[in-house]
Amino acid sequence: MQITKTNALHGTVRVPGDKSISHRAIMFGAISHGLTEVTGFLQGADCLSTISCFQKMGIEIRNEKKKVMIYGKGLHGLSAPSSILDAGNSGTTTRLISGILAGQSFESIITGDASIQKRPMGRIFTPLSLMGAAFFSHHNNNCAPFTITGGSLKGIHYDSPVASAQVKSSILLAGLYADGKTSVTEPYLSRNHTELMLKGFGADITSENTTAVICPEPKLTGQKIQVPGDISSAAYFIAAGLMIPGSEILIENAGINPTRNGILTAAKRMGADISYLNQRTVSGEPVADLLITSCSLKAAEISGDLIPALIDEIPVIAVMAAFADGTTVIKDAQELKVKESDRIAAVTENLKAMGADVTPTDDGMIIRGGKPLCGTKINTYMDHRIAMAFAVAGMAAEGTTTFSDASCIDISYPEFFKDMASLVR
Repeated sequence: MQITKTNALHGTVRVPGDKSISHRAIMFGAISHGLTEVTGFLQGADCLSTISCFQKMGIEIRNEKKKVMIYGKGLHGLSAPSSILDAGNSGTTTRLISGILAGQSFESIITGDASIQKRPMGRIFTPLSLMGAAFFSHHNNNCAPFTITGGSLKGIHYDSPVASAQVKSSILLAGLYADGKTSVTEPYLSRNHTELMLKGFGADITSENTTAVICPEPKLTGQKIQVPGDISSAAYFIAAGLMIPGSEILIENAGINPTRNGILTAAKRMGADISYLNQRTVSGEPVADLLITSCSLKAAEISGDLIPALIDEIPVIAVMAAFADGTTVIKDAQELKVKESDRIAAVTENLKAMGADVTPTDDGMIIRGGKPLCGTKINTYMDHRIAMAFAVAGMAAEGTTTFSDASCIDISYPEFFKDMASLVR
């Protein structure tokens, strides 16, 4: 794959369905009674891993591309897996399904690809063990592959050391099977798709500030779910539209959930004027069409409680910062080190290779913007967010940008290059 400097981008794009919501629609549909119909489902490798895992536990799921139908069997309708559950590259699959499996009467084994086998799972082992489940990490390193032995769970209150929707959701899902209320308090509020969607399925779940509380043994009922466009996928078009002079892009049907839309806040801090058109609520989630117009970007500080709302977008925000005037500081983002790659290292290495002035820190990076960037070979580390962020960088840099491997983009956005090319005029 080669990318060269691009002229102005113009046109309309509709990004794929939200990955986080697509995962949850499958999982919650499987443990509900009756049919759940999902439109706008993300047909990426991660979400297909979630479908596969639930099919192995006896759930009929018909994936007709434009519509996915899940024939749920209720909270206690899952069967012991017919084989090892393979989460592929998906941390969401691994951690959320563990919460459900913690309350089952059978034993399960979860594995994943080389990246998943390095990602920390102790952060869910600890609270789920306190509730009564048992875990065995096969390599004794608190990573996959691991065995879960479900148990009779008790409700707990857990003060999470990290603001992580995956950790929070895992505990709340286990709480469906507990003997009393279960609650989770985070240091900052992470994305709240689980709380919104579970309530729609019939769960007794409440949230106040950074604490979520769930009551056990609800009767969940199948729903019709319309998945909005993924703001994390829209982020690359937002960045490209802002950075490339003379551009104007309309991104249709983008999810703008305030626990997820930190990319829009960061862009505003950097001088962007983004218009929200046709605002509405779809399946409990706020949605809008976003009109992106190019502008001169300026430096900003990205830190604190904003980080959980844009953690997946930091690679492309760093690219924006390299083209902005002034010094951008990104901090409080230690979580970047334990994503699909060490994203602090991957971003700084690739930006430096392109000629940027960037310094990594323990919890982020310092980017001194304004230096001209030149195309180079990008090491994606098989991380879809790194590959797409530097595809955008290549569109704004001089010369030619190539990639060690861009196939990882299929994890979340198989049509990315095709959609971006449709905007080139």
